[in-house]
Amino acid sequence: MKTIARRWRVEGVRSLLRNWRRDTSGSPAAEFAFILPLALFLFTGTVTYGNAIYIDRKVTLTARTVTDLVTQYSSVANTDVQTVLGASSAIVAPYSAANIVVTVSEVQTDASGNATVTWSQSLNGTKRPVGQVVTLPSTIDTANVTYIWGEVSYTYTPSIGYLVPAAMTLHDQTYMAPRISTNIPCTGC
Repeated sequence: MKTIARRWRVEGVRSLLRNWRRDTSGSPAAEFAFILPLALFLFTGTVTYGNAIYIDRKVTLTARTVTDLVTQYSSVANTDVQTVLGASSAIVAPYSAANIVVTVSEVQTDASGNATVTWSQSLNGTKRPVGQVVTLPSTIDTANVTYIWGEVSYTYTPSIGYLVPAAMTLHDQTYMAPRISTNIPCTGC
């Protein structure tokens, strides 16, 4: 008796599916009502994560550009560094520059390979204190070298918050050697 009931249920489900596939009398409005929520979910997810990926690329570009610009000086003044930092607003456009924190620092290593900050400036953030000990990546951690260290972070808050309810902090950093001299002294930093 149980096998007959089970067979009837399986055949009934198969019959329903077969009839549903063959049925051409369905209303386009009903089909649209089934598809619309999924389509909206996929669309908003694409927009939200697409913007996050795009801003993340701009964060990387800003870190590299600001650091590269500073490495082209033989010496800088505080106003020069602030001008370079201010250029970051053009890089992150059309997104708000108020959400970006850009810090550029000069890091020098001693004969033992200990790295410390010699000067630092920041836009929308706090500059690093002079003398702060820094751990360099192992690939560039050598004695008696100078690097310009660019750090950028951006707080991204999606416009549609139900997919990503909280703000995301996107971050990137880069180290570059000075191009013209062995170090870049900063006046007024």
